[in-house]
Amino acid sequence: MPSPNTALDLLTATHRPHGNALLRPPMSNTEDPHGRWRVTNHYLECGGRPAIPVSGEIHFSRLPRNRWEDRLRLMKAGGITVVACYVFWIHHGPVEGGARFDGNLDVAAFVRLCASLDLDVVLRIGPWAHGEVRNGGFPDWVQAAGVEHRTNDPAYLAMVERWYNLLGAELRGLSGPDGNVIGIQLENELYDQPAHLSRLKELARAAGLTAPIWTATAWGGADLPEAEVLPVFGGYGDGFWVDADAPWDPTFRQHYFFSHQWDDPGIGADLREHLSGSDAAPRRSTSSLYPPATCELAGGMATAYHRRPWPEGKDVAAVANNKIGSGSGWQGYYMFAGGTNPAACLQESQATGYPNDLPEFDYDFHAPIGASGRLAPSFALLRRQHAFLAAFGERLAPMPSTLPDREPWGVDDAETLRWALRSDGESGFVFISWHQAHIPLPAYIGAQFRLGLADGPVTVPDSPVDIPAGTIGAWPVNLEVAGVRLLWATASALTVLDSEGSPTLVLAAEAGIEPRLCLPEGTVLSGEAAPVGGNAYAVPSSSLAPVTATGSGGVLKILVLPASLADQAWVLETPRGLELVLSAEPAWVDPRGLLAGRSLGTPSVRRYSSRSGRFEIVTADAVVREPSRLDVTVAPVRSAAAVPASFGSLAGRAAAPGGEAVAELAAVYRLDLPTTEIAAGGGPTELEITWAGDVARLLVDGRVVADRFWDGSAWVIDIGDAGIRPGAVVLLQVLPLSKDAKVGLPAGAQRLRDAADGDLLAMDRVQLVCWSDWREDLG
Repeated sequence: MPSPNTALDLLTATHRPHGNALLRPPMSNTEDPHGRWRVTNHYLECGGRPAIPVSGEIHFSRLPRNRWEDRLRLMKAGGITVVACYVFWIHHGPVEGGARFDGNLDVAAFVRLCASLDLDVVLRIGPWAHGEVRNGGFPDWVQAAGVEHRTNDPAYLAMVERWYNLLGAELRGLSGPDGNVIGIQLENELYDQPAHLSRLKELARAAGLTAPIWTATAWGGADLPEAEVLPVFGGYGDGFWVDADAPWDPTFRQHYFFSHQWDDPGIGADLREHLSGSDAAPRRSTSSLYPPATCELAGGMATAYHRRPWPEGKDVAAVANNKIGSGSGWQGYYMFAGGTNPAACLQESQATGYPNDLPEFDYDFHAPIGASGRLAPSFALLRRQHAFLAAFGERLAPMPSTLPDREPWGVDDAETLRWALRSDGESGFVFISWHQAHIPLPAYIGAQFRLGLADGPVTVPDSPVDIPAGTIGAWPVNLEVAGVRLLWATASALTVLDSEGSPTLVLAAEAGIEPRLCLPEGTVLSGEAAPVGGNAYAVPSSSLAPVTATGSGGVLKILVLPASLADQAWVLETPRGLELVLSAEPAWVDPRGLLAGRSLGTPSVRRYSSRSGRFEIVTADAVVREPSRLDVTVAPVRSAAAVPASFGSLAGRAAAPGGEAVAELAAVYRLDLPTTEIAAGGGPTELEITWAGDVARLLVDGRVVADRFWDGSAWVIDIGDAGIRPGAVVLLQVLPLSKDAKVGLPAGAQRLRDAADGDLLAMDRVQLVCWSDWREDLG
């Protein structure tokens, strides 16, 4: 086993150019050309410039229609540029002979709304989708048909053709060379039917569905028609699809390392094995026609009954950073905004041929934007990465990834620093991800990089620096902005703000690492910065004032955000240009181009002024709801009965209790909600339930409207989405978790379970959380 790096052992990498010449495949160039988007084998182009799109998955049919715009504005504020969404056949066409496109099924209205917000769209049209949906998205009548599903069986294709024709008619005029539908994914997790994918593309195009980019999932060694589809990959640091007691699988662990291997044989392996008897899959290499692209980087993780992962924010952000550093040409997340199944019995379940039971309604996914609209910690961490891609993607996209001379020897290596270089040979970025889920990493002592670039080696930083556990960064090297060259910085690049006189380069400090800047000899640096030798300067970590670098080619202001504030940074596109805003709570740009958001209590928002070089308070117009949290009286109605250790199983995985078992055995509580707050406007109102047990269900006037498998997290429900109105009878059913149930829980939840004397049941607290909407007041 190699020894760990030390301060005397430099971390070295020498720029390696692309191994092939730039070429433009037929897709998007001669076939289905588009007014903005083009594909090369090295990167994508938007408007003639290299770009790295950032796509986030949201399911319009899993959200009330009146929530669409809120979620899309939040996604855009979080740096999403492309909205990806499944079009679930089962949601639209449960009955043979037609399809519904009304209400929250109005896919055309959803696409138009995205266009109005300058968001592009990738439609994942199936016909088989997965997405933890019943039958993988097939309506029951399709699932029951005597055809060879997911093949070129003419009888099956006839059904698909009718569905595509309905969808094409609905979307007529919205796809094409000038539309915002820039991508269409065919099928999902289809491994051995390349001719079928080609035929599906023909049917879709015949139905009027066109896009410059056609994709298909490539994980699991999928055999794809390379000229017809761009392969897209995934990356999950944990998943529900392994057994309850399975150790942290190498297919999850690999994503916490920089790598040029994009395939993941673990995604969908349980379903592959369940349906075919084998989970074996060859590793698929990236295509010579297209850049590496992802569509399913973990935004969180769904909760199955038998296994209930709960990724932390850095678990999500580290994987995403690794993919950027490994050469990603397209960052795509699944999910970015959670939701709720639109009706009962639409979930993946053992009863419908899957090895896993999913909640009947809940599809929160622990996504960056939860099902209620609340932001998870991952949102802020990803937002920083997306601001970086928006500002520097044109430079970064053509840069190949170079792995270090010394790479980790395997997934158990917790000593070798995990890093990579993306560069054009002269400038670039050092990506560092010193974090992984489940198994904490120690601080890395004495990191110093020696980078082989065209003009000679560059050493970063001037002296070795310790890398604390949890560091996720992108450090610039030889970055030129406004004629001023920054040789290196020990802080992550965030964005560039236009300003009168000179632009402002914004960096974000790393927790526990002194931010240092190094400038060429002859460049004058003024402001709060202390010279430390060798043209390097230390910037006080508490400063919120920029320093000014004046070189022979221009003047550049450099603002280093303290690590304590970096996660509050929002880079928002307004009619006035890019604005840097500090807010610990949600913020976005409203239809009038004004800053807006929501807060718990009085809004606290600051905006950076390039003119003054300071953050100035944003005056907000809001009717503040006080108090922002109210305890809800929880009245016991019935005690829980004894629960069995098992409610059945399939393929060795525990089955979820059915609705009748929950109704019979669960403890029942009545929630006495204050009528005035339920009826109050001015912002969303959430029900936040802190509890412990196995399964919980929320009933409103006798109807089950929400459910949850316990994983230690609070259960947050928007009361409007749940149909809670003044005078409604709201009941909560909580099923105890048997001490002997074969259920895999996150470590914190398992500790609570282990500490319980017998079966676990707790109703700790229920609160109403009252958000206040605000809008910038220009006076």
